[in-house]
Amino acid sequence: MKPRKHSTTSMNQNRMKAKGIFLDLDGTIVDSTGAYIEAARIASQAIGKTPPQTKAALEIPKRLEQGLSINDLTQGDSKKFLTVYLKAYYSATEAKTKLFPNVSATLEALSGKSKLALITMRHVPNQVIYKELDCFGIAKYFTHIVTAMDTAKPKPSPEALIRCVEALDLEMCDCIIAGDSVNDVRAGKAAGSRTVALLSGLFQREELVKECPDLILPDVSVLPEFIE
Repeated sequence: MKPRKHSTTSMNQNRMKAKGIFLDLDGTIVDSTGAYIEAARIASQAIGKTPPQTKAALEIPKRLEQGLSINDLTQGDSKKFLTVYLKAYYSATEAKTKLFPNVSATLEALSGKSKLALITMRHVPNQVIYKELDCFGIAKYFTHIVTAMDTAKPKPSPEALIRCVEALDLEMCDCIIAGDSVNDVRAGKAAGSRTVALLSGLFQREELVKECPDLILPDVSVLPEFIE
């Protein structure tokens, strides 16, 4: 059976060697759409506004990740909105996030080839993330977890990747970061790792193409095909 064809920014479909693979969480391993929508609903009601439609609700985390204004989405009351939104989001993740299809089998395959680490921009202790992964039955695949609380600067800073390399005792040039956002690609490039952009999250193909990742895939489940 011939391997499925997938798009890359360079149209180079060579397989990559990787001693370490750093995976994002939201939009990469878990579908957090429900949590984003629920948080936007709760925060909007808290400031006396009508909850946004789905498209606008999903635009909020995209902008927050990139440090962009959400004033037009919150109708000017962003400070109070964010206070409620972030608390509501972290609370909603327990019930509203779900694994993407075939993630468990994917992680099992990848862990047989490389050491795995998880990098997330959620501002929570890594024990919280470990508990969530354990509930999904996938914590065992990760050697190390880095959250926004573990670094002074979040992605696109390379700090989280550097911490993972040190924890896994690897060289950055032997590692890959895979995630759904522009900041995942930017962090990887800043650190000097290979980069894989995934179309399973909030960002569109045209947004990710502009960042020139080494590879663009529809989702993480096909990543093992490209790792030697």
